[in-house]
Order: sequence, then C-alpha cells, then structure tokens
Amino acid sequence: MVRIKRTSSDKAAARRNIVRKENKFFKAVKVTFILGVAFVLAAGVSFNLYLSSLPPINNLDGFKPNIVTKFYSHDGEIIKTFTAYTYSRVDIKNVPQDFINALIATEDKNFYNHNGYDLYGLARSTVQNLIARKFVQGASTITQQLARILFLSNEKTFDRKLKELVIAARIEKTISKEQILEMYMNNVYLGSGAYGVEGAAEIYFNKKLKELSLPELALIAGLPQAPSVYSPFNNLDLAIQRRNQVLLRMYKMKYITKEQYEKAKEAKVKLSAVPKFYTTNKAPYFCDLVMAELEKLGFDDTDISQGGYKIVTTLDAKAQKAANEAIIKNLNAYGLKGKNQQAAVFSFSPIDGRILAYAGGKDYTQSQFDRVQAVRPAGSAFKPFVYAAAIEKGISPNDFIDDSPVTLGDWSPHNYGKYRGKIPVYKALMYSSNVCAARLIKEVGVRSVIQLARVLGITTPLEYDYTIALGSNGTKLFEITRAYGAFANGGYVVQPYAIESVETSRGKVVYRAPAVKSSHQLSYNTAAVMTAMLKNVIKSGTGVAANIGKPAAGKTGTTDDYKDASFIGYTPDVVTGVWVGNDDNTTNSKAIQGGTVPALIWRDVMKVATAPYKNADFDYPVIEFINTKAPVEKPQAEPEEKSDENAEQNQDQLENNTENTKPAVTPADVLKNFKQSQAEKNNASQTPAAPVPVQPQTPAPQPQPKAPVPVPMAVPESLH
Repeated sequence: MVRIKRTSSDKAAARRNIVRKENKFFKAVKVTFILGVAFVLAAGVSFNLYLSSLPPINNLDGFKPNIVTKFYSHDGEIIKTFTAYTYSRVDIKNVPQDFINALIATEDKNFYNHNGYDLYGLARSTVQNLIARKFVQGASTITQQLARILFLSNEKTFDRKLKELVIAARIEKTISKEQILEMYMNNVYLGSGAYGVEGAAEIYFNKKLKELSLPELALIAGLPQAPSVYSPFNNLDLAIQRRNQVLLRMYKMKYITKEQYEKAKEAKVKLSAVPKFYTTNKAPYFCDLVMAELEKLGFDDTDISQGGYKIVTTLDAKAQKAANEAIIKNLNAYGLKGKNQQAAVFSFSPIDGRILAYAGGKDYTQSQFDRVQAVRPAGSAFKPFVYAAAIEKGISPNDFIDDSPVTLGDWSPHNYGKYRGKIPVYKALMYSSNVCAARLIKEVGVRSVIQLARVLGITTPLEYDYTIALGSNGTKLFEITRAYGAFANGGYVVQPYAIESVETSRGKVVYRAPAVKSSHQLSYNTAAVMTAMLKNVIKSGTGVAANIGKPAAGKTGTTDDYKDASFIGYTPDVVTGVWVGNDDNTTNSKAIQGGTVPALIWRDVMKVATAPYKNADFDYPVIEFINTKAPVEKPQAEPEEKSDENAEQNQDQLENNTENTKPAVTPADVLKNFKQSQAEKNNASQTPAAPVPVQPQTPAPQPQPKAPVPVPMAVPESLH
C-alpha cells in the first residue's frame, strides 16, 4: 500500500510540473503575440503619421501622363501607337451619378472615408499574398491607382507599393476627392484604345457618357481591373459577367434597388462598330499577338499602354502591307466580299523564327477573331506529312505507286475525275492524288504520320484513322505553317516569336528576345526530298498560280464542298501559309480551291517578303526525278465522284504541261546504285520482300553527264 501511494503522489507531482511548463509556454506565446501586435500597430501609426506629414504636390492640376508606348516593326516603322485616340476631358459635374457609384462600389468602397490609402485593406491583401506566395490582391484605392497612372509603373513589387502609398497620401493633401475622381476618370485606360470614361463611351457605344444607360455605365466601370480581358470587343461574355458583378455590388451598397439590378443585369449589350481610329495600327491582329506575348512576359495592359515603352517587334512592315492588300484584292477579284468570307495569312522565318506578316482576317473593324489560330481542316495541305513519313521509311520519290481506286476498310477515297495508273511518288504529290495518299498512309502506318506531325509542332487532335491523309482533321494555320518550316530548314523546327526587345522611356532595355530555340525533328535528306517534290507542285502541279519566279515549294489544300482552301509554301528564308473560307463553315458558292485565291494571295505576299533574299535557292543536294510511265492497263475514271482534295479545274492541261517540261532523267549510275541497294536488301533478308503499294520502275539508261547521287534515306531518332 505504501508503494502505491508513493506512485500516485509522483504522478500528481509530474502533472503539476507539466501544467507549470505549459503555462509558462503559453504565457511566453501570449506575450510575444501582444508585443508583435503592438509593434505592428506602432509601425502602422508611425507610417500613418509619416504619410500625414507629407507635403502636397505642386502643379498637380495641370499634370498630363506620358502615354506614348509604341510598337515598331523590325525595319523601324511605327505600326501602332498607344495614345489617347478618343481622349476627351470630362468635368465631374457632367459624369452621371450612377457611374460614380458604380466606380466606387467596384474599385474603392471606402473612397470618401480614407486619406488615399486603406490600411485595413492593405493588411488583408498582404495576408492573402503571403498565403499565395505571389501578388493576388492589390487593395489599391482609387487615389493609389491615380498615383500609379500619373507617376509610377505597374510592376508588382513591394518598393512600388510603398511609393504608391506615399504619392497617394500627397495627392489627397493636394486636391479634393471630386478632383481625384475627375483626374482618375479622365486618365484611366479602359481598353480598345480608350483613355478616360468619355473615350470609352464613344468607342464602345458611340455615345456621350451622359447618354449611357445604367448597364452601359456598369460595363465601363468594370473595365479598369483588366481592360483587354473585359473589353466587350474581345470577349463579350466576360464583359457581361463583369458588368453584372458591378451591378451586384451597387445593389449590395444600396446604390440601386433590387428592381433596377434585376432589369439591368438582363439588358442586352449593343456595341458600336469598332471605330477606324482604333485600327489605325498597321497590323491589328499582329498587335494582339504582341500584347499576348507581353502578358506572358509579365506586362499588363495599363503598364503597356501608359508605360512609354518602345517595343520592337519582328514584323516586316512591307510584307505586312502586302498581306493586308493581297487579302482584299484577291477576295474582291473572286467576288468574296461578304463579311462571312474571310482569309488569313501567317508568315515567318524558318531560320530564326521571326514573324514577318500576320493577318487574322480581312477587316479588323468588322471582326477581331484571329483565324491564324482557328482550327480548320487542312485538306491536302496535310499530305506532305504522309509523304515525309514515307520518305523517312525509305520510299523513294521515283518509286511507282498505283493511282487507281482503292478501298481501306469502309473508306473509298476518290480523285477529282481522273486516275493515272502507276506513276512516280513525286507525281502523286504534284497532282495531289487522294488515292495515292491513302495507299501511302496504309503502307507507312497512321501512327508514323501522327508522330511526325506531332514532332513538327501540330498539337490539334488527330484521329487514328486513314482519312487524316487527306487532311480530314482540323489544324491551326499557325501550326501547320510552322511545321512546313522544317522542310525549308533541313529538318529543324523553330518557334515563331513576335517581340525583339522592350525599352523603357529612358532607353533601358528590360527585355531582349533570347537566341532562337530549334530542334532537329526530320532527317536532312527527307527535308531535301520533300522540298524537291513540293517545288514541282508550284512548277507544274496544282500550285502553278503561286509561282513567284524564284525557287519555292508549296502545297495546295481544299476540303470537301469547298469549305476551306489553303496554300502553304516556302523559300529558303520565308514560310507563308494562307487560308480562305467562310467563318460559319458553310460551302463556298464560288468553289474556291487551294490553287486559286489562296495561291494568289501567297504569291503576292511572298514576292514582297522574299525580296531581300533575291533568288536564293535551297542548299540541298540535287534530287533527280524520272519521267517515264510504267506499262499498265488504262485505269477507269470515276468523274461523278467528289474528292476530299479538288485540284485545279483543268488537270488534263496541267498534266500535259508537266510532260512538256521534261524533268531530268535519272542517270545510269543512279539507277545502277538503286538496283544494287534493292538487291542487297533482298539478299540480306533471304526472303521475298513483302508487297508494298509502290514498285520501283527502272527505265533504260540514257547517256547523261554524271549527276549527284541522291542522299541515302534516314530515319531521325525522334521516329525510332
């Protein structure tokens, strides 16, 4: 019993010791917390006293911000100036009270109760930013925003925030609340080229500010947070969502009744047409691309528009002008004058990735939708990837392929009216034969074609199906044009870019484009062979209308029922893609094909874009093509069937022209090497070769001067 009592006593003593230690610990935490809070409060009071003691700003009434950020082309021409296109000073007395209420409810609900800064809001945003480990909340008052507009940049740094607080406090001591509101409303950037609320009313609604309705005023009041994001010209749905958030805040702050709120949030938005003075920039679609690239670099709309930057882009001003004019000229010449009938042009350097010309449509004032980035079927412009996969597998452009009806499963593709029997592979591409493309994809495999398209930069979904050989899947003009760049650049893929450098108003370079990134995704030989074959498309095939009188290669593309037509081609220094079609994906009544309007637009653009490079030819080995036909039975034509690729309307004439051009005959030594290589393959396998749809045909040797032997076929590591 004594032992038990002693044990209980020991436990009780231990508990008392633990309690004492815990009490000491919590007491220490409590003291630390109190001291910390006291220190923060003391610091806050001291900072508040410091801000209160700041002197006013002299001559603030006459201050005007420097809003002259400019975009330059690569050759030094100004292509866009961020200036107050519609800057009109408005007196606070002429501003509707509903707009003032909407602005305060949205941007600064305590505007009339602070001295330029909101310490509670600042503390709240600081906690949120610390939790997120990045700037997610700004908590800037209207006065702070005005301080930033007038005197500071938009960089999200602690140093800038302190300066903003200091200047805001001085502004509050210099002018009245009404004057602060007036200056803010006259200088804030509201997207789409509008500086100030009066300018925004004119741009978005073609009205005076005092003529706007409650929902229209609420829409403009919601723009300062992210002008380009919420611009109704850029995204009407987001603009309406933002407007309704503003209306809800007005209702919660009792600026409007519930009935007004319910009625206003259901109101339809009736925008004005985009004014001409907004699109005085010479490459509006390209400038949108530059803005998106700047955003990725950490700049925002207000910073760009009011920062006084000099932004040097990659654009070739002459090529861009040619693209703008070529679209209008050729569409009009073919009677394609409807708002729905559109075209797009994308041009870049396959060597260093500089974007040279960029037009997402024919009239930015009517539609700001960028068709360079739209997903549309490529038609036969996709076929070169099938042929490239075949070349990678070892098929020669001089092998023969059967241009006759074929059925693969439940799919039976058809040519446009004519079949030619057994023809060389290079002629199958030149004539854009659908059945030959189908036979090739069956031979090399769908997986190989998709893999090749992927490594060349095409990211849009591609069905695991034979029909992709004819471009049945959608692709972006941007991506398929970039992929063609590998044919021009020895198999290297480069990433196109739009911005060369960004300089501050004081000449400090804050960004310079890094060295171009490229990846070798296609064998050098395949790039050479594909270029040689695609040169024939322009010389004698479906792309003769694109001939620019200098070495060039390209491919036409036309989808079923003439819904989409394209031409993508290149020289050693410039790659350009052109798309023509209807925005609503309807059939074009003019039966536009890739070899017509798109080829003509491409020709007009490339004549200008390639002028600095004169008549430069590709630095590839000579690829010789045979010009004989295999002895085959006359194939049957099926003129009633439509094809997935419609070639030029007079294919017979084109073929006659091709035969008359007399391409070079393969020399005897080349044919001898070809026979030997085939024999070596057969001997190595010691078994008969599996049947393939392409068969080598060796015409009788003819005495010719010795010519270069074709480069051996190779498969890059990316396709192993």
